[in-house]
Amino acid sequence: MLIIGIAGGTGSGKTTVVNKIIKELPTDEVCVISQDSYYNATNSLSYEERKKINFDHPRAIDFDLIIAHLKDLKAGKTINQPIYSFVTHNRTKDVIKTHPRKVIIVEGILIFNNEALRDLFDIKIFVHADTDERLIRRVRRDINERGRDVNEVLSRYQDTLKPMHQQFIEPTKNFADIIIPNDRHNNVAIDIVRTVISNKL
Repeated sequence: MLIIGIAGGTGSGKTTVVNKIIKELPTDEVCVISQDSYYNATNSLSYEERKKINFDHPRAIDFDLIIAHLKDLKAGKTINQPIYSFVTHNRTKDVIKTHPRKVIIVEGILIFNNEALRDLFDIKIFVHADTDERLIRRVRRDINERGRDVNEVLSRYQDTLKPMHQQFIEPTKNFADIIIPNDRHNNVAIDIVRTVISNKL
């Protein structure tokens, strides 16, 4: 089993990179685990309290559960991956039954922040994108997919996302084995990653 960690700032294009990598792999040999599924359950909080959670701080992530799930997959066990709703800011009652695969890709902004989780990755990839580009993507996504209004997105970016990125995400680039620029020139980097995966398999 090969476990690949793909990190990068919000809106950096991690999902696009993941999709480009898995496009060339047999579907029954790869699964993707998203850090977003592992935000802490917040059942004890009201909706108004949940809205104030800083989702860009490592404290918001249930790292223990991600680590336990990856260890279970490595041991050949099936896991129940949680599903998180950004509309209600809480986990839903549903889960995704996830089976062990030859390649497991874990993606998320904060996955390199936890040493125990980092140590489980065979390959660590950081997707780098220009700050303005990331902001534009984040604004579009939050308005179109998460029902936010533009002022809410911009103030959240200024007050939370930008300082958290500088404090917790950008420095983890140093842990990466490969840094992929998220632009039209990233195909060479993605081809290298695919070659490494093929060789390992």
